Amino acid sequence: MPTTVLFTGFPGFLGSALLPRTLRRSPDAAAVALVQERWLDRARQTLDRLEAAEPEIAGRTRLVVGDITVPGLGLDAEEAVALREGPLEIFHLAAVYDLSVPADLAWSVNVDGTRHVVDFAQGAAELVRLQYVSTCYVSGRYDGIFAEDDLELGQTFSNHYEHTKHEAERIVAKAREAGLPVTIYRPSVVVGDSRTGETQKYDGPYYALQLIARQGRIAMMPLPGNPARVQFNLVPSDFVVDAIAALAPHPAAEGRTVALAAPHPPSVLEMCRAFAAHTDKKLRVVPVSTTLSRFAIDRLPGVSALFKLPSSTLDYLTHPTVYDVTASTALLDEVGVRCPPFTEHVGAMVAFHREHPDVGSAAMV
Repeated sequence: MPTTVLFTGFPGFLGSALLPRTLRRSPDAAAVALVQERWLDRARQTLDRLEAAEPEIAGRTRLVVGDITVPGLGLDAEEAVALREGPLEIFHLAAVYDLSVPADLAWSVNVDGTRHVVDFAQGAAELVRLQYVSTCYVSGRYDGIFAEDDLELGQTFSNHYEHTKHEAERIVAKAREAGLPVTIYRPSVVVGDSRTGETQKYDGPYYALQLIARQGRIAMMPLPGNPARVQFNLVPSDFVVDAIAALAPHPAAEGRTVALAAPHPPSVLEMCRAFAAHTDKKLRVVPVSTTLSRFAIDRLPGVSALFKLPSSTLDYLTHPTVYDVTASTALLDEVGVRCPPFTEHVGAMVAFHREHPDVGSAAMV
């Protein structure tokens, strides 16, 4: 019996990239994309575009209205039974990725939504695998080396996004320990394609890039803490897609947690210097206090408009965690996927930003 592949989070970036690759991997497979009602038109447009580009996958995907925040994923009983009666693979990609997300929305989507997906997976007659996308930032603000299999180290969290993704991964890990076939993927900060620089949104390190690019020949960059010692772990989007697409069918990835993070990330200072070099600026670092900077951005009139930097980003300029990707890198070597170093893709990142200044910072929720 052919496998049905259920996607949450379509037509977001990951779902749109992984759906056609998953169908190419299994010529007899069919896909079902669980879509919120408000994103249905966009999902149809995205699917039409994907099928026009790859006619061999045309007609193999159904768009189904659903909602991960309710039990049963908002599916009617007939649809739920049909999905679970044969071989089923699930890509759970839906989440709220906003660092400033309010608690109720973060818990509803990230935690309750993941719990409902896991419950649905546990009811499948034959679950091929649950492919779950988490984040490296389940580490919270752990001060030290955080390995792939680490999860509960007494860490604190900078925001509701980190906290709820941590709680969601706990749900998935518990189900995996009980025997559910699962692979957990933990991307770090995802930026544009390593070759083209293309991205759907400017957030995270792009705020620093934008601040530097807006200035004259001398770019003043306010940085808290010790920017020469703090790593900023960022990876290009094509690496994340290539890694998940290659590991999803790989038997050795089942039961694993994979850190999709850079083995040798730049420091905050190195990252800002690279942005300055690629925008023909001279960088001047201005030491600032994180606490005072947050107060100024959030409370003082005009500061937020001047810097165009959300205060939630400041925590990642002093992020104390170092990610150990040794085991993940070895696993990716088995499937021929390599994470390009920052020096290889920063040029494309800056060039795309220069040529497409109007890309926003909002992600699909």
